[in-house]
Amino acid sequence: MRLAGILMPIFSLPNKYGIGTFGKEAYEFVDFLSKAGQSYWQILPLSPTSYGDSPYQSFSAYAGNPYFIDFNLLCEDGYLNVGEFDEIEWGSADTVDYALLYHKRFAVLKKAFFRFIKNPEKLYDNFKKENKFWLDDYSLFMALKNANDGKSWNEWQTALKFREKDAIEEAKKLYEEDIEFFKVLQYLFEKQWFSLKKYANEKGIKIIGDIPIYVSYDSADVWCNPNQFDLDKDLKPNLVAGCPPDEFSKKGQLWGNPLYNWKKMKNDSPPYSWWCKRVEYTLKLYDIIRIDHFRGFESYYAIPFGDTDATGGSWKKGPATSFFNYLKRQFGDLPIIAEDLGFMTDEVKKMLKDTGYPGMKVLEFAFDSSTDSEYLPHNCNKNCVVYTGTHDNDTVIGWSKTLSEDDLEFAKKYMSVKENETINWSMIKTAYATVADTVIIPMQDFIGCSSEGRINVPSTVGNNWNWRIDKGCINDWLASIIYENVILYRRNKG
Repeated sequence: MRLAGILMPIFSLPNKYGIGTFGKEAYEFVDFLSKAGQSYWQILPLSPTSYGDSPYQSFSAYAGNPYFIDFNLLCEDGYLNVGEFDEIEWGSADTVDYALLYHKRFAVLKKAFFRFIKNPEKLYDNFKKENKFWLDDYSLFMALKNANDGKSWNEWQTALKFREKDAIEEAKKLYEEDIEFFKVLQYLFEKQWFSLKKYANEKGIKIIGDIPIYVSYDSADVWCNPNQFDLDKDLKPNLVAGCPPDEFSKKGQLWGNPLYNWKKMKNDSPPYSWWCKRVEYTLKLYDIIRIDHFRGFESYYAIPFGDTDATGGSWKKGPATSFFNYLKRQFGDLPIIAEDLGFMTDEVKKMLKDTGYPGMKVLEFAFDSSTDSEYLPHNCNKNCVVYTGTHDNDTVIGWSKTLSEDDLEFAKKYMSVKENETINWSMIKTAYATVADTVIIPMQDFIGCSSEGRINVPSTVGNNWNWRIDKGCINDWLASIIYENVILYRRNKG
């Protein structure tokens, strides 16, 4: 079946309170998707943000971002009063100011917490029991992080760093209220998220969500499970993740995430238990999982810890297809999209073919006038997901301004860009016309954003992950135009 969807991060949704949330505007966006004939809403990770405000560098592989908890919904539940947040200055409506949110949003959520805890909802105890396997550690981790002025866990006192039993038990008593606060935030997050997801599913919209391949070093995951990672006896990484130098980055990309101890994971009883828990939980959050950096399971780029760039790294073998075969035995056929971009060796292509997962084709990578790119529409197959661009790319209009004259001319001719038509809509129609089963278009390309709509520039910190849409751009007129193209290119649900 030929289907279509839109890529739109939760944080990019409009409202008056500094960041997109699970509130009214999210439900209105679902209505927009439905009117536009869409089958999918792709979002970015829902994780709490840490270093560089990136959802791919989180304090937890399980926890949800408390910033997405909607204040107005808390008012409806009796946990807040409008006056407690409505008159606060939340910054510009067209960007996210994470520093401002950090200093102001938790103070408001603390008010909701104190009201909630006086008479907890009946489902709260069940939530804590069902999520105990990650929630207790995460909540303690965050409480200790607050108590240590936000320092990374490897800078805490030795007894806590190494999770000595007496020190942990003492911390649980000392920070009991703060621990409970973080548990309540996760309950409220889950309550609001699953309500929104249910609404989307009832409208025929499935949620595509990310599972980042790596976790942050400064996370509850690494602090609580150091034996799952490639760390030394002092719990420092031996090697860290990144990408080698290429035409886009002469010194490569130094992500800094700790690498997995794949041998230990495979020999666990049962095997890969850390990953199985993570996948099982992610399957609850989303309908379809996009595995970030899929090629890293075949082989991964390892950079010595302490290096200042990625030039000194080397490739190391991962578990490859055997890992996904094990997941299939545990969960059956998984609804996975493989982010297979970059360094596509024959081995990675074979792994993709063996798993049967659809890969990704990004049209912005296609238009090199000197070669027959695998991303050109005529080279796309049915079992793939076609994008104009992703969260790591410029918008189509911004991208077009960076092309050489030859490449731009080639792109315009190939896509039959007419004089009265913008290149973003020509590329959207070209994507819709491919044989690919699924096409996902970033919302910025539908509304014609230039580079100001870009979500992230890889290997940079600052001014990323903060774009927000103007509420007026989400309207019935645009939905009707998108729907016309969905029908024209037979991408309707039938």
